Amino acid sequence: MNDLAKRAADNLRLVREKKPLVHNITNYVVMNYTANALLAMGASPVMAHAQNEVEEMVSLAGSLVQNIGTLTDDWIASMISAGKKANQLGKPVILDPVGSGATTLRTNSAKKIINETKLSVIRGNASEILSLRDENSATKGVDSLHSVDEAADTASSLAKELNTTLAVTGVVDLVTDGARVIRVLNGHKLMEFVTGTGCTATTAIGAFLAVDKDPVTAAATALAYFGLAGEKAALKATAPGSFMIAMLDALYEITPEVLEKESRFTI
Repeated sequence: MNDLAKRAADNLRLVREKKPLVHNITNYVVMNYTANALLAMGASPVMAHAQNEVEEMVSLAGSLVQNIGTLTDDWIASMISAGKKANQLGKPVILDPVGSGATTLRTNSAKKIINETKLSVIRGNASEILSLRDENSATKGVDSLHSVDEAADTASSLAKELNTTLAVTGVVDLVTDGARVIRVLNGHKLMEFVTGTGCTATTAIGAFLAVDKDPVTAAATALAYFGLAGEKAALKATAPGSFMIAMLDALYEITPEVLEKESRFTI
């Protein structure tokens, strides 16, 4: 655990030193908040989804984050174009399959992106991850109907099948590439009451992947950092509105030293 905690501290330090550009093709609901969160972390955000610029933009970025939260066919085309360009350039690509399993469009679009691009990490709640394998699995909008433990076996086998890393977030987060499994214990229940929390966790993974080439450790340490920000925010805020702002403050205020001391993992 000490090695992972040190890796978390090193990754946060590198994000703040290198200020990587994180290219987001994300949803309207979270654009502003995730951009501010990336700035608070020390990274540099850009939100660009036009088909005639995504390949050029991703060429400048350290990582690409794809999010299907407010989905259109044009955006899917942009995601695939950007993803293929990122693959050519050896840049990490992260997918957030928001609401996959809720509608045919979302599920099929997530699977299309997975089939046509090489993904470093897929981050979703348990139901979203299950929907990528099980056609009978369903979600309630973007909320999970399943626990992380219920998705653990599927995540492990699916990670091997897709040759990627899966990050399943919930009360306890689980990160696996099919061989390694890391559980992240940081977090707070108020995070469930702020829309886009999962989307923002995905952008944190994008920032850490820009400085850490190992998708498993990048995802696990980013989720520990993000979860710890939730814990710190809850010390100052007791309701969702103020908690949302306190999260941004915590992402800015947490030092690498604090992250190393207070991140919590099990293997």
